[in-house]
Amino acid sequence: MTDTPPSERTRVKRYHWLAKYDKETIHAILDACPHAHVGYLHEGHPLVTPTLVWRDGEVLYWHGSRVARMIQATTGQEVCLCASIIDGLVLARSAYNYNINHRSVMVFGVAQPVTDPAEKEAQLKRFVNGLIPGQWDRLRPMTEQELKVTALMRLDLTEASAKVRTGQPEDDEADYALPIWAGVIPITTTIGTPEPDPRNLPEAEMPADVLKFKIG
Repeated sequence: MTDTPPSERTRVKRYHWLAKYDKETIHAILDACPHAHVGYLHEGHPLVTPTLVWRDGEVLYWHGSRVARMIQATTGQEVCLCASIIDGLVLARSAYNYNINHRSVMVFGVAQPVTDPAEKEAQLKRFVNGLIPGQWDRLRPMTEQELKVTALMRLDLTEASAKVRTGQPEDDEADYALPIWAGVIPITTTIGTPEPDPRNLPEAEMPADVLKFKIG
């Protein structure tokens, strides 16, 4: 564990006591949150794009169309990637002290394209199998053209910080004497029963691994 930020811009200043800079915490949050937002500049204007991400060691990856605005604008450029999970709504005795229990990660760095076709395919396979174990080999193989038009971006986790809040409200001491209910409403992500495509062929059975899909 470490309480030292990797750079000044990753230092958490607001609610600094919630900051986490260790790799274990950062990795765990990113692995539990496949949906992130990438912030960047496009033609001088700030944009934020949601995307699916996955981690391989100390690198984050995301994919998109080779001609997509985000891919074009982020290639070789500074970006800020954020991933967050809400675990609860914290109801305090005053609106000022309302909060959320959450786990979040912010990453700064230069987004780089993955140009080697073998590495690109290997990472896309890792992404698919990370969602559904063994699914890549059950799918129709990706064509050369599909691989060509798919861009893969990578972002090193050199500059990353996490923020984690748990527990009950933190009210002003005088407010604890007020007859106002306070507490936490837990928030979780649930996974439902798989719904088959009505155009599935009769012999297309659902793989048992589909039921292994999970978040967190």
